[in-house]
Amino acid sequence: QVQLVESGGGLVQAGGSLTLSCAASGGTTSFNVIGWYRHIPGKQRELVAVIANSGFTRYADSVKGRFTISRDNAKNTVYLQMNSLKPKDTAVYYCNSGTSRYNPGPVWGQGTQVIVSS
Repeated sequence: QVQLVESGGGLVQAGGSLTLSCAASGGTTSFNVIGWYRHIPGKQRELVAVIANSGFTRYADSVKGRFTISRDNAKNTVYLQMNSLKPKDTAVYYCNSGTSRYNPGPVWGQGTQVIVSS
């Protein structure tokens, strides 16, 4: 059973940067797509970025040019580098694993809070 643990969230001023990490353990060969999603209170959880083992990446329009997703397969870790953060990026960020590039898989992490102050 794959387990995902996020880290790296916190409080940052607008314009600042944060890097989130998603460490996977247990049955890691069973997935090939890792995604970052976020949940803003009162809104549906939304895709932020995904990365496949092939190197394929996809981003939400709202974060293109500001966020970069990457993976280190040797460490079973996926990163989300977030630059030029805006208050509207404030959310709980979740890591997800599955096999689809377009829909979340069945395994979620516990989430990490990101707060961007204006």
